[in-house]
Amino acid sequence: MAKKEESVGEANVMEGQQCPFCHEKKLVLRETERDIPFFGEVYLFSMDCDGCGYHKADVESAEDHGAVKYALEVDSEDDMKIRIVKASTATIKIPHVGSIEPGEASNGYVTNVEGVLSRLKKQVEILRDEAEDKSDRKKAKNIVKKLTRVMWGQEKLKMTLEDPKGNSAIVSEKAVKGKL
Repeated sequence: MAKKEESVGEANVMEGQQCPFCHEKKLVLRETERDIPFFGEVYLFSMDCDGCGYHKADVESAEDHGAVKYALEVDSEDDMKIRIVKASTATIKIPHVGSIEPGEASNGYVTNVEGVLSRLKKQVEILRDEAEDKSDRKKAKNIVKKLTRVMWGQEKLKMTLEDPKGNSAIVSEKAVKGKL
């Protein structure tokens, strides 16, 4: 496939790039600029390989927000709609449940509280299904139940988001913003 650049609406797309894993020229690069209300302009980047299935995505703020920390108490079903901007440099922590850590495999994305909890729930379900120890399976099962109850507005939890680069946010008046 030949190298090709095009602009799709606001998106810039480059096809036929060399994949960093399988080295085939089947990688598609995308860059999109978006305005996130009450946060500002962001750039969304993604890489997808049609050869090996490699995927990487990230979010970068157009403005320098400085290192940030947000805290949010999720206590209703309406809170599931709260917008989350999470860069690959961010850590999301939910005490007694788990965390989403930065690193090479970490992706950036724009979602909401429900999306973050669903991602975490899916990971815990995988751990539950693969656990050999009965107590580990039971612990994972209880975490899945807790996340489900929170998503249904039947239980509360606290969530923190920390980003040393400031490319992330919890976009809500309920979120308490502080310094990292």
